[in-house]
Amino acid sequence: MKKIFITSTLFLLLFSCGESKSDKPTIENAVDNAESSVASSLTKGTRYSGQGNMVHQIYDELIKNNKSLQILDNKVNEVDNKTEETTSKYDHIIYKSESYYNDAESLAKSVSDSVTKKEIEKEIKISSEKYNLKIKQIKDLVEKINKNREKIHDTYIIFKIRKTLPEIEKYQNAHPLKTDSLENFINKQNQLLTELKNLK
Repeated sequence: MKKIFITSTLFLLLFSCGESKSDKPTIENAVDNAESSVASSLTKGTRYSGQGNMVHQIYDELIKNNKSLQILDNKVNEVDNKTEETTSKYDHIIYKSESYYNDAESLAKSVSDSVTKKEIEKEIKISSEKYNLKIKQIKDLVEKINKNREKIHDTYIIFKIRKTLPEIEKYQNAHPLKTDSLENFINKQNQLLTELKNLK
């Protein structure tokens, strides 16, 4: 009974002693700063713009003290917001017109007199084709704006990744992973295993 009690105490001591010293990094990096910004915003209950994605978190940390990056970020966001604003009125009018022609075609099918039905279907088709010709250039321009929006988004994402890659590398260098404590802990485990095996 005494042996079991001593072994249990030894077991608890081994696992609780562990590594009490925390190796704090001396180099300041955006990754650690981003981590503390997220933690502090969560405790305050505020939303953090890059929350959930480390690239955005680190980039948000980088732009805090970089005027040129702030200006760039504002430009990208402004153009993105203006895209919707610029194209929405065109989309709305085109959608209403296209909906009208679809509804008119459906309604025309319900006409029982086949001669009158063909006449009205022809009139709808002529009007629809005329309208499509009139708005072709508008549709092409709206499509170009939407494609440019995608390109801007993609290019900015690539820029963010390239800008934050050195920061994650700086973080890795500030937090070198050494095998010492792991090997020491394995030795402690092995000692305990040996002791447990020798118990009778």
